[in-house]
Amino acid sequence: MGRGRVQLKRIENKVNRQVTFSKRRSGLLKKAHEISVLCDAEVALIVFSTKGKLYEYSTDSWLDLSSSSSSSSPGIQSVGFSLGDSIIS
Repeated sequence: MGRGRVQLKRIENKVNRQVTFSKRRSGLLKKAHEISVLCDAEVALIVFSTKGKLYEYSTDSWLDLSSSSSSSSPGIQSVGFSLGDSIIS
């Protein structure tokens, strides 16, 4: 028996919210690294804390990735999604 789903709502306690942010940020950065290694994918991830501190991960420099994904580059497709989409239930 696994863990149940976490209800997605703002954590009101500041200390608990910061601890959760720190743990989830670490997990997110680890997953970004894993997908880049396992799938040979170019990955760029930017996370800002509530105080504006920047956390980032990228397989190449950010400028190289952003310039290679411009609309003038053939064969590169931009895909996005919204948290409001039906994929999250």
